[in-house]
Amino acid sequence: MTSDYIYLLVQSAPLHDIGKIGLPDRLLVEPEALDEGDRAVMKTHTRLGGEVLERAERDREHPAPFLALAKELARWHHEEWAGGGYPDGLAGDAIPVSARLMALADAFDTLISSRAGAKALSLDEARDALADGRGVRFDPDVTDAFLANFDEFVEIVEKYPQSD
Repeated sequence: MTSDYIYLLVQSAPLHDIGKIGLPDRLLVEPEALDEGDRAVMKTHTRLGGEVLERAERDREHPAPFLALAKELARWHHEEWAGGGYPDGLAGDAIPVSARLMALADAFDTLISSRAGAKALSLDEARDALADGRGVRFDPDVTDAFLANFDEFVEIVEKYPQSD
């Protein structure tokens, strides 16, 4: 990866869940785990996010490379390496690299955060859960890079603790 690509990823990553603006508020603040119907609605955030960013891209007079990358992140960050993810059921190399990176980063953040229906995992438990997803949910190369640099991720989490 080039430094320019990494810079664009850093700019784009905060937009990966932009599609949640199109969801009912109750789904985003629900204190309990979502039922099957609510989970189906929640899954639409990837398609909605991709569409919002595609419109933003079209409305610009000049191209903005970070929007193209943000669109990939928003649409495909819930695809799974072995297939079975959403919204398009992509697998393996058909999933853009940006979305493969975001999938693991987003899962790590989710696992170490308290959220509806789930208590935060310890950093070691989260690491083990992500390692278990290697080659199934997550790109093996991305997972290996995460695991090889896990101590650096721990330092970041400790330096920037989440607030409730």
